[in-house]
Amino acid sequence: MPKAKPSLLSSFNNRLDLVKPSAIRAFDNEVSAIPDILKLTLGEPDFNVPEHIKAAAIHSITANDSHYSASNGTIALRKAAANFLADRYQLDYHAENEIIVTVGATEAIYTVLTSLLNVGDKVLLPTPIFPLYIPVTIVGGGEPVFIDTSTNNFVLSPEMLTAAIAEHGDKIKAIVLNFPSNPTGVTYTADEIKALADVLRDTNIVVISDEIYSELTYDEKHVSMAQYLPEQTILLNGVSKSHAMTGYRIGFLAGPAELVAKLGLIHQFTITTATNSAMAAAAEALSTEAGRQDTLDMKKAYQARRDFVYQTMISLGFVVPKPAGAFYIFAKIPAGYLQDDVAFARDLAQKDKLAVVPGSAFGPGGEGYIRISYAASMAQLKEAMARLSAYMAR
Repeated sequence: MPKAKPSLLSSFNNRLDLVKPSAIRAFDNEVSAIPDILKLTLGEPDFNVPEHIKAAAIHSITANDSHYSASNGTIALRKAAANFLADRYQLDYHAENEIIVTVGATEAIYTVLTSLLNVGDKVLLPTPIFPLYIPVTIVGGGEPVFIDTSTNNFVLSPEMLTAAIAEHGDKIKAIVLNFPSNPTGVTYTADEIKALADVLRDTNIVVISDEIYSELTYDEKHVSMAQYLPEQTILLNGVSKSHAMTGYRIGFLAGPAELVAKLGLIHQFTITTATNSAMAAAAEALSTEAGRQDTLDMKKAYQARRDFVYQTMISLGFVVPKPAGAFYIFAKIPAGYLQDDVAFARDLAQKDKLAVVPGSAFGPGGEGYIRISYAASMAQLKEAMARLSAYMAR
């Protein structure tokens, strides 16, 4: 096997030295070696892709749909995405020039931040938050600015936002809002979104609104930031969570045409275009009544799982904000147990073979918490709660 020339190790972007591997993946890899481990670590839906969606992908292949698509995605999928946003959230985007199909929402995150950032720019990140935004900001030359929301039930308040803007001023290029939230499952009401929009409206801050879990809200209908601040919002969404299509890697971003044109440059030179058969499947998922029903069926199952895990953990003494969306429980470790969340999660995995994610992986405010993904079968969740109960009893 070849061995790198030692002097080449100093050739890389020096900002990579500031980036650490994903703490979620690292912990998942660590505990995977434990025999009979039951993992509730990754946000991976346990459902299979519905048959009619798979059939659309197969038809694309057998019809020899094997040539380059338009860089921004097939017009069929962009129209499906535009109609989906209009139907579900009353948003008006033109398929031709205001939507880009991305390789998952992760590529959308990379495309937006890479397009926006110059060295020294700052990005506001309300935490705890999905950690991917942090390294992408750093590698892009930006500086993450964390706003700990744990003191406000994991909701960014207008007062917190105003204070951050006053402190960091014109260096703030963007703010990331992820709701329903990974890791907390907390989401925002229409009034809360409107209040944040009122603060941001008189700034030049771009709002990166990651709404990938928008279809998985349980108690109230999801309200998009783009409804109140469309002129400076880049909306991210996709089919990974709503239709259990994580492996198909199809997301999309939407925004004003002038901004999307700039984003299209980085997108084009990074991935050229998404895969045709996957785009055909996503168009089927977003444009058909069957696709809508798929999500409703999955959401009903997730809600039953949420209620079971939530009630069990409350009975064990955990303090848990009741998730209003997504498929995560973010639970504060009770007093009297290991308060170091990494030590707690490691001890739980080693002693009772249950793997959860330490809350500190999600930034300030996550310390002393654990995240559980309930995107698993009810049988697995019952076994998981039995193992957790046994651990807590000791």
